Amino acid sequence: MKVVLFCGGRGTRMRSDAPGGDLPKPMQLVGPRPLVWHVMRYYAHFGHHEFILCLGYGAQHIKDFFLSYRETVSNDFVLRDGRVELLSTDISGWSISLIDTGVDAPIGERLRRVRGHLDGDEMFLANYADVLTDAPLPDMIDRFAVSGAGASMMVVPPTNTFHVVDVSEGSLVGGITPVSEMPLWVNGGFFVLRQDVFEHIPENGDLVADGCAELAKRGRLLAYRHRGYWRPSDTVNQRLELDRSWARGERPWALWET
Repeated sequence: MKVVLFCGGRGTRMRSDAPGGDLPKPMQLVGPRPLVWHVMRYYAHFGHHEFILCLGYGAQHIKDFFLSYRETVSNDFVLRDGRVELLSTDISGWSISLIDTGVDAPIGERLRRVRGHLDGDEMFLANYADVLTDAPLPDMIDRFAVSGAGASMMVVPPTNTFHVVDVSEGSLVGGITPVSEMPLWVNGGFFVLRQDVFEHIPENGDLVADGCAELAKRGRLLAYRHRGYWRPSDTVNQRLELDRSWARGERPWALWET
């Protein structure tokens, strides 16, 4: 299946004064490779090698990364007589379409602008390109395929550390509960979609607020609950924690290493 990755956001919460602070969010490093590479390796692990990257802010950084891609950064190799013999490869079998979808276009409009690159495929995958998980993708796809729904959204428990406070009319606190323990689910950023979704995304519309919301009203939006590993990278601190986790060898999302 083709995989659409939304790589055009400005990622303002990711900005810092450190070197590389002006990079688009998908190009922020986790270990030796940028976030988008980790997301692509996840899909490739399950046999999905056709990628459509929706570019916007910082598009040239992403183009340059793939145009000058060095397999030796993350693969073992033998140097013999001045020639490099790779012992394994990352992206040699991948097809990567890099499409400029505009600097300020919302997610839904970016998807609309690459529709022609889907070649009319009935089902396809989509992702924000900045979230890492160990979710069983084949199960996610299989459940969607038999559901007849127009879209599937992976949902996860909230991960922030806020507490929900139950306050009575007399301003007395009746209980304090971590938000992660509440019966709540949030958008996990992994989608399986049918062509139907395009019928519900207006020009300059949003994938979730417009497309998914309208399908939900019609009873055609499927939720895939995942309680396993899931980590966003919306802020500098979240990205740094992922980087530290990689350095410690704690990489639950790197299913390709197992």
